[in-house]
Amino acid sequence: MIRARALAHVLGLFLLGLAGTMLVPAVVAWADAGEGLKPLLLSLAVTAAAGGLLRWRNPAPPTDLSRREGILLVCLVWVAAAGFGGLPFYWSPHFPSFTDAFFEAASGFTTTGATVLPGVEVLDRGLQLWRIQAHWIGGMGIVLLGIAILPLLGVGSMHLYRAEFSGAKSEKLKPRIAEAAIALWKIYFALTLAEYLALRLFGVEPFEAVCHAFSTLGTGGFSTRTASVAGFQNPGVEYVIIAFMFLAGINFARQYQLWVERRPAVFFRDSEVRVYALLIAAATVVVLVSLLRQGGHSFEGALRSALFQVTSIVTTTGFVTADYEQWRPLPQILLLALMYVGGCTGSSAGGIKVARVILLLKVVGREFKAMVERRGVFAVRVGGQAVPDASIRSLLNLVYLALMVNFASCVLLAAMGVDILTSIAAVAASMFNIGPGLGTVGPAENYAHLPALAKWVLSFCMIAGRLEFYTLLVIFSPAFWRK
Repeated sequence: MIRARALAHVLGLFLLGLAGTMLVPAVVAWADAGEGLKPLLLSLAVTAAAGGLLRWRNPAPPTDLSRREGILLVCLVWVAAAGFGGLPFYWSPHFPSFTDAFFEAASGFTTTGATVLPGVEVLDRGLQLWRIQAHWIGGMGIVLLGIAILPLLGVGSMHLYRAEFSGAKSEKLKPRIAEAAIALWKIYFALTLAEYLALRLFGVEPFEAVCHAFSTLGTGGFSTRTASVAGFQNPGVEYVIIAFMFLAGINFARQYQLWVERRPAVFFRDSEVRVYALLIAAATVVVLVSLLRQGGHSFEGALRSALFQVTSIVTTTGFVTADYEQWRPLPQILLLALMYVGGCTGSSAGGIKVARVILLLKVVGREFKAMVERRGVFAVRVGGQAVPDASIRSLLNLVYLALMVNFASCVLLAAMGVDILTSIAAVAASMFNIGPGLGTVGPAENYAHLPALAKWVLSFCMIAGRLEFYTLLVIFSPAFWRK
């Protein structure tokens, strides 16, 4: 049986924490005398009041959470983050409806980076920071952050962890999940600081350096400029962001082994890391050759543009330095395919994840062998260990579920009058948390023109993709609510 009061207690604490994160953008808006001050303060008050009310009405903290309670709490937290996080946008003059405000906030916290703003420069620095800060918070996982702060230990916390990173390996960095969360956040913060300093070294002013470091490490893609990173016209800035996008797409557990435990051999021996790097390199070569054949690019410029866009799409960051819709069809379809792959498990990137793609290929290979050698018994091995059939079935079910959600969402958008290319690209870019797509939601466009219902469908896709489908969709199953 699900204990509603226990979940309400934790959700109230989360909302109080969310209200606290609005303080920094509010201070920035106050210092600038910006128009975002009033919306931020009002949103802070409403969010804190809602959290305080839940906390007051449900004072007893839960000693532990069951698996179902953990899953439901994860879903409630993400929806609450988008709903209450969208209030500063809704009460500003730049978002005409709550639909647009919810879409923007969901895009921020799920690190999607899709926007309904034709020009982001209309926002003052306070609202800009709130919008981009959502990437940084959501990048490592709002729930994981909550575990690091709240005294929710034991089995229930593990359920929260598994619901948040259902594709990550079960290896524990520390005996307790809270200690692991804190250790990962230290790495996350250190990388953010390192990128900030690197961007400052190349002449980026402090506020924009903070914002782009937040977006990069969260693999979000929101920028302080409508032209995104292309607006800097600075090759050094592009190379810095390429490097940190690459790091942000790698499993943070592996990075703990590299940076803290100083075990580079374990890091570079990981098959997912190697395939991830190889995938980016191979796709970059294909795009580079296509750009050179298309003409109009120097070799260095074509290489930088190809490497930037491939890394941005694979890591699901969504920054742009070029309108890739002006490229030839081959690199466009390649980028669309890379949207589905995504980064590594246990990273802030979206997508199906490289490890799952590797496993899928091994499963297909096993079936080919079984067709040829009928009497043979073949195991699927990853990292030298046999993968249980139950894990393979779970993976196949997850891929099937993702494809069904993808198809159903595309049909819904098409039924609303959205053209086929835009429907396919918008759903893929939302499900796998990328942001810019193709068609009328390409790198030079935005999502403002889509029907309101389409924005709700895509918001659902963002949250479902962030929670890797099962976690969100299982709550709609009657079996979930049975005693």
